[in-house]
Amino acid sequence: MILIAADHAGPELKRRLTAFLEARGHDYRDLGVSSTDAVDYPDLAHRVAEGVATGEARQGILICGTGIGMSMAANRHHGVRAALCHDPLTAELARRHNDANVLCLGARVLEPEMAERIVEVFLTTPFEGGRHQRRVDKIETASSEGEKP
Repeated sequence: MILIAADHAGPELKRRLTAFLEARGHDYRDLGVSSTDAVDYPDLAHRVAEGVATGEARQGILICGTGIGMSMAANRHHGVRAALCHDPLTAELARRHNDANVLCLGARVLEPEMAERIVEVFLTTPFEGGRHQRRVDKIETASSEGEKP
């Protein structure tokens, strides 16, 4: 399952990407929004990140104007590794080296065709593990009590 959400800057791109996911047989759930009425992007980022963090979904896709705000908010969740990607290479490396599980995209900075290519690469690239696992393990720097490891 893939969770997808967009703020008011991204409903058009989200519609295109949900059609893209459907055409490729991906199981997804759209968590909003569908209009250009202003909303607070952290609310949507937290919905998707929570679903990924709890195992409800294996991956998420978040869309805002630049992708920056969504990635900042999503990365506040334990176990979420949200990556802002601008091209297929950053999507590939985010998956291969960082085991990213949430893809963040900027609707105002990406052409729709490029966004589709990024999503395809993100969803089909496996995590390499090995030496990268040690590094991924170091991403979580604080326990639930706020102590450093």
